Amino acid sequence: MVKSLILLSGGLDSLVSLGLKKDELNVELALTFDYGQKSAKEEIEASKKICDYYGIKHKVIKLDWLKDITKTSLVSEDSVPTGEKLKDSKESAKSVWVPNRNGLFLNIAGCFADSYNYDYILIGANKEEAQTFSDNRQEFIDSVNEEFKFSTQKSLPPKVVAPLINNDKNDIVMLALKSHVPLELTRSCYQGGKKHCGICESCVRLKNALIANHDEKYIKVLFE
Repeated sequence: MVKSLILLSGGLDSLVSLGLKKDELNVELALTFDYGQKSAKEEIEASKKICDYYGIKHKVIKLDWLKDITKTSLVSEDSVPTGEKLKDSKESAKSVWVPNRNGLFLNIAGCFADSYNYDYILIGANKEEAQTFSDNRQEFIDSVNEEFKFSTQKSLPPKVVAPLINNDKNDIVMLALKSHVPLELTRSCYQGGKKHCGICESCVRLKNALIANHDEKYIKVLFE
């Protein structure tokens, strides 16, 4: 029987990836990373609740040194882009870029897979964010899988899979609603605080997708 682990930030994409594939790929472990991001506390709390809901193990990995070399607004005192600043997608992406984040996270997950014989590593990469974040593209996923052929010793190397790679946020929310994924548990905001701020890029993407799916329930739960 196969077994898998997932990179779980608590955000929409990783939550829905888990909800859709938990049984099929036998997801047993979730890794959540604390690299000093503004929303670290909230992401960890959300991820723990998600893991409790699905009955899987949860491990938080601290990467204090990553904050030290990250100069962008996810970890610094600078404000994350909101409002008019979101119209320039390249500048907005640059403002929240964390150096080699997905590459690092997947390689750490590869260590777990190699040591504990996990067959699959799930990541919430998706079509919409691939337009501005190159580490959400299928080419990136393929390159990591090629790397694992050399950097792990499993007879069958662990394989990274992105269940949402061909979906945008509207699709992802639709899939979540159809599959009864507990969206009330998600934490998709770049900011700290009890509620989603509603104005950062991650919040705007989520809110727009909920509106597109005519879901007032979760808009109230997450943003009001």
